[in-house]
Amino acid sequence: MKGNRVVTIHILLLLVVFTVFIWSIIKPASYLSWVLEVTPALIVLIIALSTYKKFRLTTLSYVIIAIMAILMFVGGHYTYSKVPLFNWIKDTFDLKRNHYDRFGHFLKGMFSIVIRELLLRKTLLTKGTWLFWIVTSISLAISAMYEIIEWIGFIIGKGGKTAKNFLGNQGDIWDAQWDMVLTLAGTIIALLFLSKLHNKLLRKELGKVNSDF
Repeated sequence: MKGNRVVTIHILLLLVVFTVFIWSIIKPASYLSWVLEVTPALIVLIIALSTYKKFRLTTLSYVIIAIMAILMFVGGHYTYSKVPLFNWIKDTFDLKRNHYDRFGHFLKGMFSIVIRELLLRKTLLTKGTWLFWIVTSISLAISAMYEIIEWIGFIIGKGGKTAKNFLGNQGDIWDAQWDMVLTLAGTIIALLFLSKLHNKLLRKELGKVNSDF
């Protein structure tokens, strides 16, 4: 019964993500920008779906993957600098920029839990200080790599409208540094506050009885 309930939750998550995906692809601000923004999410989703039977993750990891995908689908639909809710926040609080991109990079730090699970289950690492810092380093490295990809995209696009939308710096010369710092902050917070729940789900859902979890 517990297994069936977990699978049902996973199916519901998939349906929510698929619904947002369909909405996102209908008349986005720019189809080229949409492709650039949502491709990473689609790759992760395809991997998660194709490995579901052979290597099922915890529900927490799937929830985080779903949040990340929805975040990118929304950003791809409007472009990150023009998400309506954050435009409203910008106008209401007289901010200098739309902060959806910054909010997104902070939340992307939660993906560290997925990285944590992969390391715990596929390597000899066990929970503790080394795991914390290795996961943090990988998360920050992924964030830096994404910033490099955005920079390369900007160069290839020769600074055009699509390239600017993809880069999303909104005139801030320190945008890449802010993005990485926020991902780092999100990573540390996620590891500090979600690791115990993650350990519990590893034991409960996957039958990991090893004391290291």
